[in-house]
Amino acid sequence: MDAATNTGPGRPLSVVAGPPLSEEPGLGPLTLPGFLREVTERYGEREAIVLRGPGGAVRWTYTDLWERAIEVARALRACGLGKDGRVGVLMTNRPEWIAAVFGVSLAGGVAVTLSTFSTPYELDHLLQVSCVSVLLFERTVLKTDFAAVLTGLEPGIGKAAPGALRSARYPYLRHLAVIGDAAPGGAVDGWGAFLARGAAEPRETVEAAAEATRPGDPALLFFSSGSTSRPKGILSAHRGVCVQLWRFRRLYGFGPEDGVRGWTANGYFWSGNFAMSLGSTLAAGGALVLQPTFAAAEALDLMQAERVNFPFAWPHQWAQLEAAPNWAGADLSSMRFVDRATPVARHPTVTAVWYEPGHAYGNTETFTISTCYPADTPPKVHAGSSGVPLPGVTVKIVDPLTGAVVPRGERGEICAKGPTLMLGYLGVPLDQTLDGEGFFHTGDGGRLDDAGRLYWEGRLTDIIKTGGANVSPREVDEAASAHPGVRLAHTVGVPHETLGEVVVTCVVPHDGVLLEARDVRAFLRERLASYKVPRHVLFFREDEITLTGTAKIKSSDLRELAAARIQS
Repeated sequence: MDAATNTGPGRPLSVVAGPPLSEEPGLGPLTLPGFLREVTERYGEREAIVLRGPGGAVRWTYTDLWERAIEVARALRACGLGKDGRVGVLMTNRPEWIAAVFGVSLAGGVAVTLSTFSTPYELDHLLQVSCVSVLLFERTVLKTDFAAVLTGLEPGIGKAAPGALRSARYPYLRHLAVIGDAAPGGAVDGWGAFLARGAAEPRETVEAAAEATRPGDPALLFFSSGSTSRPKGILSAHRGVCVQLWRFRRLYGFGPEDGVRGWTANGYFWSGNFAMSLGSTLAAGGALVLQPTFAAAEALDLMQAERVNFPFAWPHQWAQLEAAPNWAGADLSSMRFVDRATPVARHPTVTAVWYEPGHAYGNTETFTISTCYPADTPPKVHAGSSGVPLPGVTVKIVDPLTGAVVPRGERGEICAKGPTLMLGYLGVPLDQTLDGEGFFHTGDGGRLDDAGRLYWEGRLTDIIKTGGANVSPREVDEAASAHPGVRLAHTVGVPHETLGEVVVTCVVPHDGVLLEARDVRAFLRERLASYKVPRHVLFFREDEITLTGTAKIKSSDLRELAAARIQS
């Protein structure tokens, strides 16, 4: 539905609205407890979750998932969690992550999804600003021992009794529970001991709390790197989250009869993976085939053994799969919902021809997509665009300086509002986030054509999108500037064939200081998550870097200079 009208002799304005949300087909209950109850009642004994490990495979049905989530909810209520209390979940993709997030919602709380890529510095910030009262974490992820990280940040965690933590650094944090290796003692419960806390908590109170949840209540807190140097806490309501969980089933074209078996190794602590992979699969009665951390050869073996038909990956992961030593011999004939443009779709054992709903645009602030076309939309319909507004969504294009809506076809800043829009950023009043009409100004540039299609044309800000993750250049710059030999640092994104962009930090050293790129990168690896560490560190004289009239570095010129330097 096009809401723009031609109010004069000129062209219509760049405002387009989708149909009302009431006309959206396929929506179910709009709370996370309601969503889980609905899919459990529909698909009870179907397989919902698979995790293969050295000791054999963990396989949960939908009924199992419901019961495990209830267990977590009872334990949380026994820990004193009340309405809208926050619970941090710091885990890779594993059954307990899913049970924990749904269990928090069943208990009436807000799940705070924390990235396992976080460095100690980043995790310290996330714990402080999120104000979690309970932290559920995985002991070891790759080479990181999070029990050691946490006790390093707050020594009291290693000394206090379980449930008795009193920390000036994390004043709300009381309880911690760990998955994996044995609990290190102190304030940390093992997973079994944590669940046992809920043994005396009546099941009826948990189910009553779940029934009392309303669509407008806060549900999830995700973090996303925005235009500021620190990750922003983005609070979403149950309605916004659940609309997208049901919606992606429709956009992908999944049904219960398809037997969807979805694989991903991308963390569910990123909203897109949560909605697109987990949401669409569970809404369709499918099974989630989990891989906690990505390893290409292992992923191919897993896809073959579990007959995966819906792989969900980022461009650099597709490239690594194709380069894996067992690529040629893998049997991927089960693949059905794999986009034709990916290497997996071109594998000799794959015969399916399918195009994902990739013509889309969205943000974490809108809990993923605002505009989209469904799977297998013909090119003459999408015309290379980023889709049309989804039900309940209105998009407008404004002059980024004046805020005035521009005529149709002109470029400007993309603004959106609708039922999936966030409740707000942590600590930021909503009137400082939305404009007077309730629109979120995305900082992205684009235009609307005469058919109401949105065309995303890049970021008005300098946020770098690498391998599906957002990186704030300012955050990298601040970390690099702490190096004693760095006089000036400016980070840009340089185009890359598989990652989209790579992070490149341009450095002006202090006079007389000789720096090595490997030393600067090693310094940053101690302070930044791995995907934020620059792929290249380049050195320049100050007179080589172009400044604007306000003495700011001109990113566009520096980006071109960096790209040329890398290619030379």
